[in-house]
Amino acid sequence: MRTTITWGLTVLLALAFFGASLSKLTSQPMMVHEFEVFGLPLWFMFLTGALELVGAVLVLGPRTAYLGAALLSCIMVGALVAHVTHGQAAMIGAPFVLLILSIAVGSLRGWGRVSRLAMGRAA
Repeated sequence: MRTTITWGLTVLLALAFFGASLSKLTSQPMMVHEFEVFGLPLWFMFLTGALELVGAVLVLGPRTAYLGAALLSCIMVGALVAHVTHGQAAMIGAPFVLLILSIAVGSLRGWGRVSRLAMGRAA
């Protein structure tokens, strides 16, 4: 049961970020406008889209899922900060949900295992 839930959340996270990355990488007008409102250069939109795509791919791999989840979590923290600092607190719902989902997937897919492995080798 836990495996089914873990994979379901992982696929949901990957699909959400595949879509988000494509909207940035294809310069959708809404994304261009958002980055302009934040005062960020257009190249940063493409970088963010590329990192989201990398995170979505990494999260699907059993050995790289925790890295993808960590990357996606960092991106969502940045999105939350951008929205709050630019007076868009009402827009934090989606980034907040995606942050929680990223943390859940990272926890379920191996964040704890990495530290236990490192501790086991040190002993």
